[in-house]
Amino acid sequence: MQAGKHGGTAEAAGARQHEFVRVRGAREHNLKNVDVDIPRDALVVFTGVSGSGKSSLAFGTLYAEAQRRYLESVAPYARRLFHQMGIPDVDEIDGIPPAVALQQQRGTPTTRSSVGSVTTLSNLLRMLYSRAGDYPPGQPIIYAEAFSPNTPEGACPECHGHGRIYTVTEQSMVPDPSLTIRERAVAAWPQAWGGQNQRDILVTLGYDVDRPWRDLPQKQRDWILFTDEQPVVPVYPGYTPEETRKALKRREEPNYMGTFSSARRHVLHTFANTQSASMRRRVMQYMLSTDCPACGGKRLNPASLSVTFAGMDITELGRLPLARLAALVRPYAQGTAGGSADADHPEKALVARRIAQDLAARLEVLLDLGLGYLSIERSTPTLSPGELQRLRLATQVRSNLFGVVYVLDEPSAGLHPADTEALLRALDGLLAAGNSLFVVEHEMDVIRHADWIVDVGPAAGEGGGRVLYSGPPAGLANVEESQTRRHLFGDTRPPARAPREPKGWLALEAVTRNNLHELDVRFPLGVFTSVSGVSGSGKSSLVSQVLVELVAAHLGHELPTAADEEDDADQPSSVPVGGRIAGGMEGIRRLVQVDQKAIGRTPRSNLATYTGLFDHVRRLFAATPDAKKRRYDAGRFSFNVAKGRCETCEGEGFVMVELLFLPSVYAPCPTCHGARYNAQTLEIRLRGRSIAEVLGMTVDAAYEFFAGEDAVRRSLHVLREVGLGYLRLGQPATELSGGEAQRIKLATELQRTQRGHSLYVLDEPTTGLHPSDVEKLVAQLHGLVDAGNTVVVVEHDMHVIAGSDWVIDIGPGAGEEGGRVVAAGPPGVVAHSPASRTAPYLALVLAQRTG
Repeated sequence: MQAGKHGGTAEAAGARQHEFVRVRGAREHNLKNVDVDIPRDALVVFTGVSGSGKSSLAFGTLYAEAQRRYLESVAPYARRLFHQMGIPDVDEIDGIPPAVALQQQRGTPTTRSSVGSVTTLSNLLRMLYSRAGDYPPGQPIIYAEAFSPNTPEGACPECHGHGRIYTVTEQSMVPDPSLTIRERAVAAWPQAWGGQNQRDILVTLGYDVDRPWRDLPQKQRDWILFTDEQPVVPVYPGYTPEETRKALKRREEPNYMGTFSSARRHVLHTFANTQSASMRRRVMQYMLSTDCPACGGKRLNPASLSVTFAGMDITELGRLPLARLAALVRPYAQGTAGGSADADHPEKALVARRIAQDLAARLEVLLDLGLGYLSIERSTPTLSPGELQRLRLATQVRSNLFGVVYVLDEPSAGLHPADTEALLRALDGLLAAGNSLFVVEHEMDVIRHADWIVDVGPAAGEGGGRVLYSGPPAGLANVEESQTRRHLFGDTRPPARAPREPKGWLALEAVTRNNLHELDVRFPLGVFTSVSGVSGSGKSSLVSQVLVELVAAHLGHELPTAADEEDDADQPSSVPVGGRIAGGMEGIRRLVQVDQKAIGRTPRSNLATYTGLFDHVRRLFAATPDAKKRRYDAGRFSFNVAKGRCETCEGEGFVMVELLFLPSVYAPCPTCHGARYNAQTLEIRLRGRSIAEVLGMTVDAAYEFFAGEDAVRRSLHVLREVGLGYLRLGQPATELSGGEAQRIKLATELQRTQRGHSLYVLDEPTTGLHPSDVEKLVAQLHGLVDAGNTVVVVEHDMHVIAGSDWVIDIGPGAGEEGGRVVAAGPPGVVAHSPASRTAPYLALVLAQRTG
């Protein structure tokens, strides 16, 4: 029975408690002893401002408990294969069915994971080639696993299934041959002592380190760069070549014995063995990455590539957009494809039809979810969290499970309103199959579609954690303290504002990247520009890739490489920038890209350290009378420094206990009890609080605590303005969502003195934000424009687009059907563009604003 048909709350449903999930005493994270009844067999949407406790209830409590109960029925040995969540802090949960979680997460950190592996389409494709492919005469059948580059049977023997080979050349390692060795001509050697050590060794070996590199004999240059020899020689640091020769002649005691390592050996050894992402990034700039000559970048061995289907090998088929792949397999699924060869082998035609039918059915779901522009080969690190979640959702739609609770985390993230309609159809399909849907969501169109709403709040962090309302959507209109209510029922209408006039134009020409081909586009300067379009239309390719790369290159900025995100040897070579700047750079002096990448990889990185706030706080502690008496400096109050941190946990605050058949348990450190510091450091108090207690404060609480400390309060004020008042100062980077990380970066930037003429680029900054938080964020972005800067955002939120000064709509469709500027101009102009799929949704919002 659908919840929307119960008139009112769970209690009004009478005695049918078996139709409800009953939660009693939920205290996970900020939940305040929550009691709530949630209907099964319904689309239940959990709403509330960012940080209110929605996810703590849906994932941290309901899903965690469902998973725990399921895993109790699984053999202890098999439990190790699951990523197990912690046991939720709750008194009682009744009536919960088995659950499947589809959470927002970044792509798996390896390019070997792809769209095909996430959706299992790759398995079907390999089976199709193995059993129904066209083999060269005389070649025996190849089993399905031999069509995978991730197996010994299938991988190209030359590149081991990577598709690329890495080499170094004299030109790559010595970019400026006019320099001498002493002037660091061999740029590939380490920059600090390690490089100096190699140069001193060359002096001992008799090489002329003061002669321009290009003037050295080729034989000497080759030995320095490429030898595998590692001679060990005496080293005399600081000696001139003449003094070194004399020291060697009289057999003077050396400072130390040094081991020579050629530049190639250093680069390849570091690339293969370092654990440091920054070290790997550094050596990668001296390596040339090229398609493997043996497989042409296709990653498979010759035998596997010799098998074709529909005239293509499996890699060529896997590179087609899913929409084209679906069109190709449809005739085989319907039995209308094939020729005389199939008449001779009817069993082959039957196999092809069976597999093609399954492929076509799976592809149809992906196309319905607006993912037809992706290809099977597309690696998951290049996907947005929203794309990845929809891929997994498509797999579940095809699984035909019954009686399951699907717990989804913002499935509309990164979706154009046109694609949201397709998403709702997919959710309705899961519901119609006899399942329950618990969805954490901010998108009003999804909330309106719900049978039941659980509104959590009223505020974030300590100010949230209560269920304000649980019932059919209409009833939320009566809940005054709900922040969702005013957005759902149209109580909030930002006033219509005349768009600002551009102060100039940044013109790009011949932009070519992904589905963009020879595109000319102009970005207005000194205004707020939204770049819109359906998912996969080319917005991010244009803005977050080409625009950023061209402007960065012009300004001489160094951009982070792909290896910053994924410390993985399989990284493809950097894509050449397709396009050029035709004018307008005189109006831009600085580029700021505010992305959703994590602010750190470990729990040691947190909000306070990233924003620079912690430096001020540590100085305040060091300035206290007790600290001065003990001669404690600011470094003493860092949990990363040995003198101040707890030695048992080395400043982590917890210790890990390995349990063989259960998930590893992280227990508070028995010495510092999670405080991270040693007892002596914790004795120093600032206004009665220790450094650990200050790190445990929320941004809002710290704002009150540091009254009178202008430098600290300035940072805290900006964090509150972007809606992050609920985060703890010491909240680890690993606990932050992509949207929270992006807003921390924006807050850090907003603290700087505004000088104008900066270009700010943000990709979907409203992802994961409640509409009330979106208002705060957009106000800050408009403040940047008022200060004389240019803001360009890739955005799907129609309210943000409607409030822009200029809109560039990319499309009209996704993938091959997109990549063009469909409309450009003020929102009111774009809203009337007949070719734009954004126009009708934008027109609706503009009508609400003026109405």
